[in-house]
Formats: sequence, C-alpha cells, structure tokens
Amino acid sequence: MPYEKVGKNEPVCIADEVPFEIPESWEWVRLGELFQHNTGKALNSSNRSGELLTYITTSNLYWNRFEIDNLREMYFSEAEIQKCTATKGDLLVCEGGDIGRAAIWSYDTDIRIQNHIHRLRSYSEVCVEYYYYIFFLYKHAGWIGGKGIGIQGLSSNALHSLLFPLPPLQEQCRIVTKIKEIVPFLDKYEQIEQHLNDLNVNFPEMLKKSILQEAVQGKLVTQDPSDEPASVLLERIRAEKERLIQEGKIKRDKHESIIYRRDNSHYEKLDGIERCLDDEIPFEIPSSWAWIRLGSLFTINPRNNIADDTVVGFMPMPLLKDGFNDSHTYEKRLWKEVKSGFTHFANNDVVIAKITPCFQNRKSAVIHDLPSGYGAGTTELHVLRDYTKMLYMPYFLIICKTHAFIQNGVKNFSGTAGQQRVGKDFVSNYLVPLPPVNEQKRIVEKVNNVINSCDIL
Repeated sequence: MPYEKVGKNEPVCIADEVPFEIPESWEWVRLGELFQHNTGKALNSSNRSGELLTYITTSNLYWNRFEIDNLREMYFSEAEIQKCTATKGDLLVCEGGDIGRAAIWSYDTDIRIQNHIHRLRSYSEVCVEYYYYIFFLYKHAGWIGGKGIGIQGLSSNALHSLLFPLPPLQEQCRIVTKIKEIVPFLDKYEQIEQHLNDLNVNFPEMLKKSILQEAVQGKLVTQDPSDEPASVLLERIRAEKERLIQEGKIKRDKHESIIYRRDNSHYEKLDGIERCLDDEIPFEIPSSWAWIRLGSLFTINPRNNIADDTVVGFMPMPLLKDGFNDSHTYEKRLWKEVKSGFTHFANNDVVIAKITPCFQNRKSAVIHDLPSGYGAGTTELHVLRDYTKMLYMPYFLIICKTHAFIQNGVKNFSGTAGQQRVGKDFVSNYLVPLPPVNEQKRIVEKVNNVINSCDIL
C-alpha cells in the first residue's frame, strides 16, 4: 500500500489517491517534488513600468503545440521577467481555459507567460516529454478538471500536490519513444473510429433510403402474376377521368402525357408528339409495372368547395411530421376562417412540404381523419389528389420520401437562399414507377414493417 510522510507527521496511507498500479521499480511522487513551478503575470493595462515584451496566454497554448502569431505585449519588471519567462524545455500547463492542457516550449527564443499558465522546470534531469504525456493521460481520463480523483482547477497548491508515477529515467525515455511509435497508429485508429461512429449514427437513415429505393424498383416484394397489370389499371384510370371530365368534376389536362413501351424502349406521347424516353428512365421495373408522370395520375394542388360553416382540420407546418413515417395532426377551424390564403387538402391526399429545409426533411404525409374529411394549412405544401379513388396513396407517399425524389427536387429548387422551393411543374412532371394496386399495398406493408425495425437500431 502506498504511504506518504509529510514533515514530522506519521505516514498516512494514500491508496485512495492513487489512480492505478505501477511497477515495483517506480514511485509515486508529488509533482512539486520534481518541478519548480511559477505562474505568469496578471494583465494590468495601467502598469507601464518595465520593459514592453510579448507574452502568451492559454489561447496560445494547445496540446503539444503553440500558436504564436500576433502575440500581445505588456510591461514586465526585471523580477517579473525572471519569474514569468519560459525557456526551451519548460513544460507549460493551462491553469485556466482548458485546464491541464500542456505543451513543451521548444523554441530557442524565450517567452513570457500570462498568469493562467504554469511554468514547470525540473529540479534535476528528467524526460520532460514523459510528463507531458502524463498530463495528456490525466486530462483525458478526467483526473484533471473532471470527476473521480479529478482536480477541478490547477492552482499552484493543486499542481504541487498532483500525484505522478515516477519511473527510472531511462525507462521514461523508452516510454516516450514507444508512445511516438504508436501515435501514428492511434491517429489512424481515431479516424477509423470517427468514421464508424458516423456510420453508426447515419446507418438507420441510410438503410431507410435504401429500403425505399428497393421498394419503388420492385425488389422489396415479389410480383404476383394474378395481379391486374399496371397497364390495365391505367386504362381504367383514364376511363374514369374521362367520366369525371364529362360530369364537370375535374378539368381536362391540356398536356396529358401517355407513356408506353415499344421495341423494348419507352416512348411518351405529349401534345401529339412522340419521343423516346429511354434517357429519362432511371431504372428497370418489373414487366407488370408502368412508368407514368405524377400529373397524369393526380390533380396537383386542388381546391375544396364546401360550406363555410363546415368544421375542418387546419395544419400549420409544425403539425406535419418529418422523417420516413406518415404522421400529422391538426387543429379544428371553420372553413370560412381558412379557405382563403391557405392550401386546400382532404382525406387521402398526399401533402408534401415544398420549402427548404422542410422538403429535405421529408415533411410529407397521407392526410387522414380530418373533421368532415377536409382541411387547409400552410401555403408551403404541394397536394396530390386522386379523384378516381383507384390508387393506394401511401405508396405514392413512399415515392415522395425516396432519396431520388428529394435529390431531384433540390436540383430543381427556385427562389432565394433560405426561401427555396420545388415548383408545381417538378411534381407534375416527375416520373414514377406504377405497380399493380395490390402490389402497391404489399409494398407499403413491407416498407412500414422494415422501417419500424430500423427505428430499433
């Protein structure tokens, strides 16, 4: 057990102060027994007697180095110069700022120190670098300015009483040599560890992005040959839209896009002109799927036509949740209070935040459970409405949360910095892969299960 004898007092056991075991050939010593230490001069702008000299503060002292550009000056008397000057080989330690931070003054030119720096100068021959590493260990172990045996400050008394392990001199030098051999590997390990930490933090979100991309490429669930092909679904959708147009419920799209395959290529007919789309198709899809533009499936940003005294849901942007889940809340309002100056939506609509950073943060949802089925909210939304009632809207929410949709939207931002948005044309013209309806439902169910599992990671 380690004991300490101070003056004529009886020896006292100091086992509670000793942080770790040391070899039998080593000794525990108080730092004040090894080093003479002084603090520097306190700043005093009114004192202008003596010699005007440069000095360093804790802001110039870093681990194992100094930043000495643009040093400040103050007046030092002869006695202060002797007490506050660091010479080559002195170990300098922060008393203030980052307590315990240390570096060896390795310059040939002497320097003065300010009062929040300790100057340690050994009484006899020691390996000063070894004691620098001890300060590094104590600081990063929390034993200086931390908990446990920690010293909260480094006054002269606290520094004098700090326990250091003392090896034989030659072993001090061997330890330093070995540390210098290891440090490059430690630096490399630190970089790898930081990379792994970043990967662990970002992995769940990266995995979710991959899951959504796999889902919309038809790779997350298997295709069922008994499903009605997307081409047949599109024929039924077009027939239903024509019926709604004839009844005056929706307007005819003057620039309707029709996409089809011929000779293993994709073609689009728009305004009576046919063109090949192969350069725009981002990936292959199953044979039972089809490519379509969002504007050919949905009415973008529709308006509600309901009575003024109808109770509806009102949704400012904070009530639309971000991330990969489908979530929103609302406040109750009368329609006459919110019908003007706000975006209209209804149950089963997909809403997408269009302004930065809400767009990148995936603020989007399928609207549900509104009072009377209708609502209004922030003007910073795009709305997709399926008047045909033939599509499974949660699938299209998945598309709007994919990394590809977000990336392409950002590329098409317009507006000034901090007020950039995706426009209606981007949403309307966006190419989406359309699976059969039953497969849309299976995809959503699978995505939700896997996303929930990712949240556990």
